[in-house]
Amino acid sequence: MKKLMQAMSRSLFAQVILAVILGVLMGQFFPAVGSAMKPLGDGFIRLVKMLIAPIIFLTVVTGIAKMGDLKKVGRVGIKGLVYFEVLTTVALAIGLLVANYVKPGQGMNVNIATLDMKSISQYTTAPHLHTVDFIMNIIPKDVADAFAKGDILQVLFFSILFGVALTFIKLEGDPIMKLLNAFSKVFFRIMDIVMKVAPLGAFGAMAYTVGTFGIHTLLSLGKLMACFYATSLLFVLIILGLVIRTSGLGIFKFLRYIKEELLIVLGTSSSESVLPAMMEKMEHLGCSKSVVGLVIPMGYSFNLDGTSIYLTMAIVFIAQATNTHVTFAQQLVILGVLLLTSKGAAAVSGGGFITLAATLSVVGNIPVAGLALLLGVDRFMSQARALVNLVGNGVASVVISKGEGELDFARAKAILDGNPALPNHTGMDEPVPAQGME
Repeated sequence: MKKLMQAMSRSLFAQVILAVILGVLMGQFFPAVGSAMKPLGDGFIRLVKMLIAPIIFLTVVTGIAKMGDLKKVGRVGIKGLVYFEVLTTVALAIGLLVANYVKPGQGMNVNIATLDMKSISQYTTAPHLHTVDFIMNIIPKDVADAFAKGDILQVLFFSILFGVALTFIKLEGDPIMKLLNAFSKVFFRIMDIVMKVAPLGAFGAMAYTVGTFGIHTLLSLGKLMACFYATSLLFVLIILGLVIRTSGLGIFKFLRYIKEELLIVLGTSSSESVLPAMMEKMEHLGCSKSVVGLVIPMGYSFNLDGTSIYLTMAIVFIAQATNTHVTFAQQLVILGVLLLTSKGAAAVSGGGFITLAATLSVVGNIPVAGLALLLGVDRFMSQARALVNLVGNGVASVVISKGEGELDFARAKAILDGNPALPNHTGMDEPVPAQGME
């Protein structure tokens, strides 16, 4: 028993597993108490979000400055955007195909008149970012505002400009680089401290979710839930598995490597809760700091594979549940619209629902009121969305690093095989060992 307790005290993975299980039990058997645990989950996410902006800034600036080649910066950015567009298109198409084949909404025969429009009014009346608005929103009103709001894209935009400017002044910028490197070590050390309370955050968030919405709410839409989770799992194992295989690595070993982050995301339903930790782990794996610094922050807005699967599947589900006939041509329109609207899903609060509302308005014949059907289980489905998004961004870092010749393959293979980490040969400073690793 003593050895078990010692192992538990050292393993973040074991602590988070126990916390998630206790959270589910608390929410199920003491729902009122479970619902009251919400501040624990919210507090942990706020602690992490407090660090996201400065860590992105420090990682991107030092990465670009050390890279020294602005053509390379542009090349990595373009490769990232092309990769994101291809993968999200595949995810959207898979969601559409599976929903048409499994038909999770068939037989529900929902009467549109009985749906509660008030419950979704905040999403149907909220302004949706169009393409031009989304691009303009990348430019912050001022630097302080970007950091104050914690807007990932705005912070990334300013960080790239700062890093590029630093490469121009070269020797004069050395004192700034030394200062930024010192700050980087401090912030990652703070991140290590924050991650020690991750089990508490996972417990609070899971207890709140189960206590507030109840596991029984899953039964009414069980087919949709099962369909979405199964599709998400297959997307990770098959599509992302094939993608990471092009780098010579395996998806199962990669998932084992990021198991702590996956569990924290499962508990908190937010992939942002592990953004800094994920950047740290990808660097430790052997990916170039400069590639990680660009790819992962961009991926949080442009590489939302799990969200993409959910969007097409949800739209087809609503059509089937309300007995609304949707032609093949209309489904192609849905796919085309979502290729644009899904990119803004992370830019506003409740972005997934707002994107769904905007897309349904464009299609026309599918009732927007059908969104009310998803409200009860959306919190549970957001866990799968966040998990797939997280894995997708990790795989993107590996693949793009490999394509740039910035992946220390021997190191990555040794770490994923569970062997002691080899010296890093990517030309970057050795980061602080990631949480949960020996």
